[in-house]
Amino acid sequence: MTNTIPSAAPTGRCPVAHGFDAMSDDYYIDPAQHFARVRDERPVFWYPWLNAWIITRRDDVLRVLGDWTEFSSSGNTATIEVPEKYRDIVPPTLMSLMIVGMDPDGHTLHRAVAQRGFTSARMEELRPEIEERAHRILDKLEGRGSANLMEDYCLELTTQTLCAHLGLDYEHDLMMRRLRGAMGRVLSSAQEEMPAEVVDEVWSVFSSSFAELCAIVEHRRQHPGRDFISEMADVKDKSGGYAMTVPEVALKVCELALAGADTTAQAMTNAVIFLAEKPHFITEAISEPSLWANVFEETVRRRPSSPFASRKAMRDMDISGVQISKGDMLWVSLASANTDPGHYENPFEFDIHRPDPADHLAFTRGRHTCLGQSLARVQGATGLKVLFERLPSLRPAPDFPLDFVKMALLPVRTNLPVTWDLDDIERSKRLVKREMNLTVIGREDLADGVVGLRLAHPDGDELPAWDPGAHVDVRIPVDGGEVIRQYSLSSSPSQTTEWRLGVLRESAGRGSRAVHDSVGAGDRIRVGWPRNNFHLEPSPRYIFVAGGIGITPILPMIEEADAAGADWTLHYGGRGRASMAFTDELQHYGDRVIITPQDECGLLDLATIFAEPRRDTLVYACGPAPLLDALDIALQSWPAGALHTERFAPKTIVLDEPDVEFEVEFAESGIVASVPAGTSILDVAERNGVTALSSCKEGTCGTCETRMISGSADHRDSILTPEEQEANRTMMICVSRAAHGCGRIVLEA
Repeated sequence: MTNTIPSAAPTGRCPVAHGFDAMSDDYYIDPAQHFARVRDERPVFWYPWLNAWIITRRDDVLRVLGDWTEFSSSGNTATIEVPEKYRDIVPPTLMSLMIVGMDPDGHTLHRAVAQRGFTSARMEELRPEIEERAHRILDKLEGRGSANLMEDYCLELTTQTLCAHLGLDYEHDLMMRRLRGAMGRVLSSAQEEMPAEVVDEVWSVFSSSFAELCAIVEHRRQHPGRDFISEMADVKDKSGGYAMTVPEVALKVCELALAGADTTAQAMTNAVIFLAEKPHFITEAISEPSLWANVFEETVRRRPSSPFASRKAMRDMDISGVQISKGDMLWVSLASANTDPGHYENPFEFDIHRPDPADHLAFTRGRHTCLGQSLARVQGATGLKVLFERLPSLRPAPDFPLDFVKMALLPVRTNLPVTWDLDDIERSKRLVKREMNLTVIGREDLADGVVGLRLAHPDGDELPAWDPGAHVDVRIPVDGGEVIRQYSLSSSPSQTTEWRLGVLRESAGRGSRAVHDSVGAGDRIRVGWPRNNFHLEPSPRYIFVAGGIGITPILPMIEEADAAGADWTLHYGGRGRASMAFTDELQHYGDRVIITPQDECGLLDLATIFAEPRRDTLVYACGPAPLLDALDIALQSWPAGALHTERFAPKTIVLDEPDVEFEVEFAESGIVASVPAGTSILDVAERNGVTALSSCKEGTCGTCETRMISGSADHRDSILTPEEQEANRTMMICVSRAAHGCGRIVLEA
């Protein structure tokens, strides 16, 4: 951008601030600092470019925002001029009915309808979905090492969240993105003349999007759902008629498209710029996630996404010694008020530890306090939390460009290039817990006592990628609470929009009984990202062994081995043919699959199957403990590392001597702590605020696997092979301890 001095005809109004220029680079770099250069000398000044008075001091700003009878909002949108060719779609008088351009009683009615969807409680319910969507966006970005943060992450996240809240699926995604950009131009045109060369483009996009929205609102009015558009469309007035017309509801959606997406995205990118100057705040907030809310509040204090709010004077008056005439437009500077040294100590310092982080005017005050502030706060804090937990090294690129759409009222940053270290990817897999709400799109009985659940994103988006052998944590509602259980993915990794789980009903299993009795098609369940401790290693030949429900992780392994051209055989045993899931699915593999129902053929003859050791063969097995224990014996003469197993229950550990206390050093956290007998390393980590993921807490899921830097472990998990345990590269900190004689273990945590 370059400096552009507005050329405006003299108006005779005074005082003016000759150093103020809302079209200059200096303003777009830091609006608050730009105001500070004129505030003391000209707290109220005439700005010919906008044909309005600029109010800079906090007390004066509060006065203007606090009294709608003296300072009206009616001038904010009434002057928006709809080009004649678009008036059949967008009636000229409609634009005056934006909430930001209304006074009571109309404002009271429209705000009452719209605010139903933005209660703090309702927004908090959105937090897990926002977090999930943030993770999904970063899954697609993280491998690149660089991005345009504004477009690729911030706007992507806020637009997706808003669409979910409005009940708009991917079919309407492009429309909402185009509307989002056009709406800012339309709103700003009430005060700033739109450049002639973009008028037709902007109104073409806005009117076509508006027509599409009206059709959606009309359909939701006739066929209401549980979404916010349906809720607004269905509100009745005292006479029993609809409180708002279809175009009025559609206009509210347009306002939300701007306020709910762009302004929060602007705040998130601003936060990244501020945090680059204070990187220790990133470390603090990662360690104490509640601080992300402070980061967001301090960001919008220091640089509000909307630097101004505008009002019209309803009578002649004096503000800070300047005479204002009835009908004059007033632009109150939120950016200036938020850095007024009369109210804030060190006002230009970015400090997330201010005593009252929310003490600012970024969301204005009075009747026009920002309707969507609760959404902005949840989106902003959650989006920043996930971003830096996943990519803590992320920083703006050196000498990043000053790319803005030049609007004084709503300066829109269009580009913020950022880079990060690719090492962040593996780190986050160890330390960041990821979950998502999935819909059960199908349920079927796979065998006696076995049900299959097909899961997909509610919006049909792609699911996280996974490899054969992966499992997921599933939160299952049970008796008013929930339990977490691990289930293997039994579908194909090539099915990117759908997962399948097979669940065996166990008489003593609260989770499995709840799945069988209570979970059905259409239900939502919370599921973690895939994890894999049962990787299929490349080999020219495999022998697969499955016992009962242990077939679930083996199915995708067979598919991959077959696709790779490997020679393979599956031995599948079970109590009876009727209880063995997926047998029909396996038929097309022919005689490579050997089905052995116990009631017909007896137990699998492991001694015969593995009588001849082979160096070119890997064995993968999953099933009940007796089967896996028998395999350990049957393969004793096979090469080390040939057998790979996954257990549903932990191995029985026989201790030769009692546990003793030892020390653990968490290298990344700089914490050294004692681990008493009877206490796990995981327990000690959690007590000391060390980030450590966990799930089963019995050594079977692998979630808590942690890299060892030094020391020797007494491995008590059911995952690592004997060779992996002997190597002492990682340990499961939920069950394993320091080996006897090892006084301290140093971990990468």
